[in-house]
Amino acid sequence: MDFVAAANFDQWRHAARILLAAEVPPCDVQWSDPAAQAPLFDSELPDAKVASSVTVPPAFMELARQVACHRDPVRWPLLYQALWRLAHGERYLLELTTDLDVHALGQMRKAVTRDVHKMKAFVRFRKVVGPDQSEQYIAWHRPDHRIVPLAAPFFARRFPAMNWSILTPDASVTWDLIRLDYGPGVPVSAAPDADVLEDLWRAYYASIFNPARVNTAQMKREMPVRHWPTLPEASLIPELLQQAAARVTTMIDTHEGFAQTAAAFLPMQRDLTALAQAAHHCTACDLHCHATQTVFGEGPSTARIVLVGEQPGDQEDLQGRPFVGTAGQLLDAALLQAGVDRQQVYVTNVVKHFKYEPRGKRRLHSKPDSREIGACLPWLEAELQAIGPATLVCLGATAAQALLGRDFRIMRQRGQVVASRWCPQTIATWHPAAILRTPDEQDRARRQAELTADLALALT
Repeated sequence: MDFVAAANFDQWRHAARILLAAEVPPCDVQWSDPAAQAPLFDSELPDAKVASSVTVPPAFMELARQVACHRDPVRWPLLYQALWRLAHGERYLLELTTDLDVHALGQMRKAVTRDVHKMKAFVRFRKVVGPDQSEQYIAWHRPDHRIVPLAAPFFARRFPAMNWSILTPDASVTWDLIRLDYGPGVPVSAAPDADVLEDLWRAYYASIFNPARVNTAQMKREMPVRHWPTLPEASLIPELLQQAAARVTTMIDTHEGFAQTAAAFLPMQRDLTALAQAAHHCTACDLHCHATQTVFGEGPSTARIVLVGEQPGDQEDLQGRPFVGTAGQLLDAALLQAGVDRQQVYVTNVVKHFKYEPRGKRRLHSKPDSREIGACLPWLEAELQAIGPATLVCLGATAAQALLGRDFRIMRQRGQVVASRWCPQTIATWHPAAILRTPDEQDRARRQAELTADLALALT
């Protein structure tokens, strides 16, 4: 029995490569956490390299990097078990979503991804002025998992011109305007006291608090109580909850705040089945008056890749399923050529009802306006939250601008991999319908090839 310890992904990968090269099966390895055993790996293990004939799908390496941040020590044996199976004839293991190992690793990845999103939402910086009058912004956060390396690049992009540090019990990270430096964890007592920024957070939270949608249990799930001590706005919650009923009465009497969106139709339970059922009753905008039915997203809740288009077309409206018309057929062909199994991806649209202009017996596509997109967006947000994808592919300018901002330009930024608040990897590409409408045959072929290449990029 080989006893192996690993503290992070790089250490696990180094030890796993040696074990795999030596043909040590998972049942003969006892993994442990460095807190219990200091050495990286047993000194008797041979210092070998993995045979060149052994290759691992990029999707597994991405999965392993995320799962490595999970706190459960079982992550190491699970990852090695999956690696062993991939290297011994089960090349397509990760596509078997019902496999027990794949399912367990997927659940860990979801937990880590969810924790990263929580960190992005709940970090609150406090300004500290040094003796030389320099400003440093410091935050203390308690994540569920060891996610600082995953989350830190987001803050570097979000606050590039600000000297900041984020402290957690497991690790700390500092941005000095040039690079990220990682250090050991620190206790909450090391965090600075309150500053004037907290008043801004409280004022902002009070302004967006909607008493008509108060659900204490749901709020605690989205904003866990353990984070409240470091959230300045949390001190307002008891008072806001106490005033909620009276404020709702006032809103009804004065017709305040009734620019309706789909948020008013979201169900208490936010799994994909419940969301799809609730969406069929949505009347947040006028598109439901003329469409045949709501066309909700389709695909597994465990999908690593989510494709988002603009809106359903004529055939989608009639059949009640996304991307089943001619644009859907072109998309299927591109997915097949890119090596992407459509059955393993989730396909949806920003707008769930077909908007069209009648031309005799024909119904011609009409682009949804900003009001209709804004009204429908909560459905898409709920879908993305329920799935937690690794990669998000925006098909066309409408989807890209809805999710990445109105300044996004598909002609200039197509094919670029960017991080977004929705998932670690977001790509925008051509909408299949736009390709079909391209009059020049050479341009049409070029765009179709670019669509295929972008879909293949989503797998990496």
